[in-house]
Amino acid sequence: MFLTMPTIVDHRRRSGPTMPPQEPNAPLGVVFIHGVGGSALAWQRQVESFRAAGYAPLALDLPGYGGRPAIEAIDFEQFSDDVEAQIAAAGLVRPVLVGHSLGGMIAQTMLRRKPDGYQAVVLVGTSPSFGKPDGDFQKKFVADRLAPLRAGKSMPELAAGMINEIMGINADPKGREIAIRSMAAAPAETYKACVEAIVTFEERANLGQIKVPTMCLVGEFDTNAPPAMMERMASKIPGATFVVLPGLGHLPNLENPAAFDAAVLGFLRGLDASATRSAAG
Repeated sequence: MFLTMPTIVDHRRRSGPTMPPQEPNAPLGVVFIHGVGGSALAWQRQVESFRAAGYAPLALDLPGYGGRPAIEAIDFEQFSDDVEAQIAAAGLVRPVLVGHSLGGMIAQTMLRRKPDGYQAVVLVGTSPSFGKPDGDFQKKFVADRLAPLRAGKSMPELAAGMINEIMGINADPKGREIAIRSMAAAPAETYKACVEAIVTFEERANLGQIKVPTMCLVGEFDTNAPPAMMERMASKIPGATFVVLPGLGHLPNLENPAAFDAAVLGFLRGLDASATRSAAG
């Protein structure tokens, strides 16, 4: 089924699962999980728009971010433990997960751990794997990102350049400002720990086992998670929807919040409608 939505150049919906009906009058929780240089602040506009749309949004700060103590090492099981604990503390039952980049990797880990624990998932600018941690590409990935810090630069000094490399040239100025502020606030130790964790990520074997409705969403000019790679990823997830947002880079929710929100809200409303029809039938 094809859905017509502004600014979307490729939106494919194959046969797949739909969300079960929610408890009467209970708003559906939507949990936003940020990337390496992000924070809960990066989802501020989504929190506002999703609440206005009738959902119960929760934007999280991962360990080491948003004023939480810096970390020196972490793995994806520990990330997942932390996010699951925050969801439980918020009283959300089977929420939707929206994970960007690193956050999308965490969401995939959580789906493996609890296949029926979530209503749906939106994977944004992410990947199902990073290959071998000791491979040449992986070593270069880590070295390139950590070299400036090892040379004595600080995150506030590096933030603007790092963000400008991954955002589209026509990004919303306020979104760019938020992205730079979030990156600058990330402790260097935390940033290093997360970069080193990313190269250990491997969830390809579980893609075919994902049971919940899934959207794979990416900016047209995202070089960290190229659209062709994310389309291949979507093709391996039963019933997944694949969406490209034109003109955007690696931070689509900040570069064009209206286009991002329209895509995700459209996806969720479509599932709500399917669930209602199923219940009526």
